Amino acid sequence: MKRNVGCPCGRNFQADADEEINLDNNPEFIEKILDGTFMSFTCPGCGKKHKPEFSVILVWKSKNHKLEILPELERGEFYRRKKDNSGIDTIIGYPEMADRIAVIRDDLQPVVIETLKYYLLAKAEETYPDREINAWYHGKDEAGIEFHLDGIKAGEMAVMKVPQELYEKTCEKYRKQKNDEIFSALHCRSYMSVQNIYRPDAFK
Repeated sequence: MKRNVGCPCGRNFQADADEEINLDNNPEFIEKILDGTFMSFTCPGCGKKHKPEFSVILVWKSKNHKLEILPELERGEFYRRKKDNSGIDTIIGYPEMADRIAVIRDDLQPVVIETLKYYLLAKAEETYPDREINAWYHGKDEAGIEFHLDGIKAGEMAVMKVPQELYEKTCEKYRKQKNDEIFSALHCRSYMSVQNIYRPDAFK
């Protein structure tokens, strides 16, 4: 599909941007999403690189996931929606998209990862109550799950490690208590994210 991209140089150009991508058939897109080159376009007039956020559906059947990716600019519009696309999980913003794809790639439960983010953010906000802090999944190893937190210090990322035991314990809690307050708070219809806990009151 052709989509319009506007450049500060004054030129508008057409870019090829798929509306739906099958990640099993096109695994190269997984790395593009993770390294930040997904939906990257160059202005043919001045050579400036653009990374607009276009809506896209990502289908990953081997992982049992179908994701509706919305631009960050449509966050408010999503919260005002009356209905969701049936059977599709919503992700808002390309940074969240990359985060979720990494979680799915590593065979972790997204709802548990978002819960662990909440624990980390709640702790960080006790120490830095006036900071706007975000938590991002970074990877896993035998020792546990690694997260990066931005917003504590300008230009720096804080690295936090969550023990594998806590991940497993939270998985077990979710299996037994899916309606627990914390898990419910992470959800807004088809959109499951720690951002739902921190969204402005106007969107609640």
